[in-house]
Amino acid sequence: MLWCGWGDPAKARELPEQVRGLLRDLLGVRAPDAPAAALESVRLPPVALTSACLEALGAVVGAEHVRTGHDERVRHTRGKSTPDLLRIRAGDGSDAPDAVVLPGSHEEVADLLALCARERVAVVPFGGGTSVVGGLAASARDGFAGVIALDLARLDRLRSVDAESMTAEFEPGVRAPDAERLLAAHGLTLGHFPQSFEYATLGGFAAARSSGQASAGYGRFDDMVVGLALATPSGTLELGRAPKSAAGPDLRQLVLGSEGAFGVITALRLRVRRAPAERVYEGWRFPSWTAGSAAVRALAQEGPTPTVLRLSDETETMIGLAKPDAIGSGGSGGCLLVAGYEGASVSARREAAGAVLARLGGEPLGEEPGRAWEHGRFSAPYLRDSLLAAGATVETLETAGFWADLPRLYDAVRLALLGALGSPLVMCHISHVYETGASLYFTVVTPQEGDPVAQWERAKSEVNAAIVAAGGTISHHHGVGRDHRDAYADEIGPLGVAVLQAVKARLDPAGILNPGALVAGL
Repeated sequence: MLWCGWGDPAKARELPEQVRGLLRDLLGVRAPDAPAAALESVRLPPVALTSACLEALGAVVGAEHVRTGHDERVRHTRGKSTPDLLRIRAGDGSDAPDAVVLPGSHEEVADLLALCARERVAVVPFGGGTSVVGGLAASARDGFAGVIALDLARLDRLRSVDAESMTAEFEPGVRAPDAERLLAAHGLTLGHFPQSFEYATLGGFAAARSSGQASAGYGRFDDMVVGLALATPSGTLELGRAPKSAAGPDLRQLVLGSEGAFGVITALRLRVRRAPAERVYEGWRFPSWTAGSAAVRALAQEGPTPTVLRLSDETETMIGLAKPDAIGSGGSGGCLLVAGYEGASVSARREAAGAVLARLGGEPLGEEPGRAWEHGRFSAPYLRDSLLAAGATVETLETAGFWADLPRLYDAVRLALLGALGSPLVMCHISHVYETGASLYFTVVTPQEGDPVAQWERAKSEVNAAIVAAGGTISHHHGVGRDHRDAYADEIGPLGVAVLQAVKARLDPAGILNPGALVAGL
């Protein structure tokens, strides 16, 4: 992945002139004064780990799998949020790990954690590096001898497929496209396609409670996890004897979403589905956000629910954000809904869902908008890189709430962004739906100030407070990291925080695992 941006550098592109004009005329965006720093000029702190400690790490995983080179450290610095990218583009590598360590087995992970606990070395688990909530910043150095990024890339095998039970066991470092390729050989799929799909790993999906673009049909990733193994400094947890159980609380749910603060996931048993023989995506236009939201709710509650269901508000529809490859081309008014159907009985489900959408005021647009969305579904992060280079601060944020609360939540986030940033461009879509509620996914574009990181942090703080006050969750699928830590504490309350701190103290008594993430004091 590009060290100072997203994805394959070969896919980077210049902004079309109509987009540049839109940025200038609508928002007053001007090109930054200086270009992004070069890789070799990124400023890194000196390696803090002693030679003896580095040798001990090498004794566990092999010396060739302990790396302290400049490039490796830069590429494992932070994640891919806009503040992360702004800092690294400015040459700031202050959060870089001292070493990158690549274990090759569960046993090596367990031995590394035991060693790091003894030596007071902080450990930041690293999968695809796609965190957008500050989940990978190795900044908590006080009291530690150093920090390592525990890269799980060598744990990249499909261990087994159980076609009778419809499960597959993977190691955590398998990247999502590789998982789909390996399962396709068995006629299977996970059906998990988040925007980070091209680079994220299965272990990262589990650790952050990821939700994919086809969640309406396949479910969230935490719905797919039927078993897992977790290496901790205190020992190993092996969870998931059966699909469901009444034998006490489900400890899998304690691991899912824990973001490496409790342990390192070393194996995942996942529910799989038959690979669909047919996929059809189509577009519908609704006259307003209110009308479109009512139609989405009707499908979620009455059925049939499409595999993919996404509704863009008026601004996102006008800009064309649902079709990133044609951004800035404009829309024809109203709100665009994209519905996708995969698997069996596509025609029947499509016809039944279409009847609901038409009854509630939807105008069918045919398959072209759906094909355009499918073609560009992983392109938005590349567009963000181009906008950052042009002088715009671009970031996303998301939340979720019950249907009755969504209008208030939608207004609260928009008002907080407008109050914090002046006159930004704020867009939103619904992309994950349930019988009881849905998520709201916002994209905001605003001119960069002299300190764009501080500019966004001010806005983010106000939005977090607005989400909590409006009754939404601080994150539907991006996770907590460090960016949402304080708001997450408000959401779960002091007793909830104390419960997590107690779990942390039992599993990781030395506090070496991803310190500073999830909850303060962990």
